[in-house]
Amino acid sequence: MRASFALVLAVALSGTPALPQGYAGLGSEAGGYAVVSPDYRLSFPNDHQPHPVFRIEWWYVTANLETAEGTPMGVQWTLFRQALRPGREGEDWSSPQIWMGHAAVTTPDSHHVGETFARGGVGQAGVAPSPFTAWIDDWAMRSADEALDKVRLTASGSGFSYDLSLAARGPLVPQGRNGYSVKSAAGQASHYYSQPFYDALGTITLDGRTVQVSGRAWLDREWSSQPLTEEQTGWDWFALHLPDGEKLMAYRLREADGSAFVPGTWIAADGMPTPLPDGALRVEPLGTHRIDAREIPTRWQLQVPARGLDVTVTALNPDSFMTTAFPYWEGPISFTGSHDGVGYLEMTGY
Repeated sequence: MRASFALVLAVALSGTPALPQGYAGLGSEAGGYAVVSPDYRLSFPNDHQPHPVFRIEWWYVTANLETAEGTPMGVQWTLFRQALRPGREGEDWSSPQIWMGHAAVTTPDSHHVGETFARGGVGQAGVAPSPFTAWIDDWAMRSADEALDKVRLTASGSGFSYDLSLAARGPLVPQGRNGYSVKSAAGQASHYYSQPFYDALGTITLDGRTVQVSGRAWLDREWSSQPLTEEQTGWDWFALHLPDGEKLMAYRLREADGSAFVPGTWIAADGMPTPLPDGALRVEPLGTHRIDAREIPTRWQLQVPARGLDVTVTALNPDSFMTTAFPYWEGPISFTGSHDGVGYLEMTGY
């Protein structure tokens, strides 16, 4: 699960009081919306498209990149959909759908952030099937056809822009059991799949200077109506590009009593996923970084004993804070230990 902040936007636009249930209201009851089912089977390309009968949804890309000189950089591109009430998209301002976009570029010493909002039904934002296009204003994720094998990713904001081409070198990967991703011991869940095998190539422009970049990217697709419990206060999400083409996705979903629910997925180099149940991973903060009044854990130990993985994770830039309407931390990471590599970390609720 990735950051679902469109819910907060929906609350603000609808005039409804802030929801107290779980992080960002994501543990609130979802009466009238569709319910995530373990019997559902992912279907492509259909599931690349919106699921408006569910309350929340996103298309989320992160990329670990380098310049020709070897300078590491990170890119984020996200489109969120949030329903104000149950119902279809609609074709005018009566649409119950709200859209929001986040974009960022991170370097070792800078972090550029962009944010934009749209109402559904008026053409300002949405997702179209063939060729696949997800857009908000002039930000876009475009494919040549209805699949997501080759994608062009563009966005811009104050002092930055990027234009990346992504080419999949492996299959789409269901997270959890056949795409049914459990988020709590009580059974909250989402439908969730990833494309963690993108090669990335393109340009990043920062403060008027354009550089060529290349690296790896990871797409997450997720939708639900009530993915958290009332007692879950936030999460720490890791996506690791391991040596030899393997991947690891891991969550630490924090509870109000100090405990945590920690599931994940080990992904083989050929794309075969192995779900990791709560307890199979150990995720512990090792050090924090102060951002305003927040203490953000930007150094971690991550272990999967059954796989022989024991790594120390470090943020490329500890100040990778998303100064958006609902703030959170998101940025590129590196890790060393039993395995070496790069990845991305998202942290909410701090």
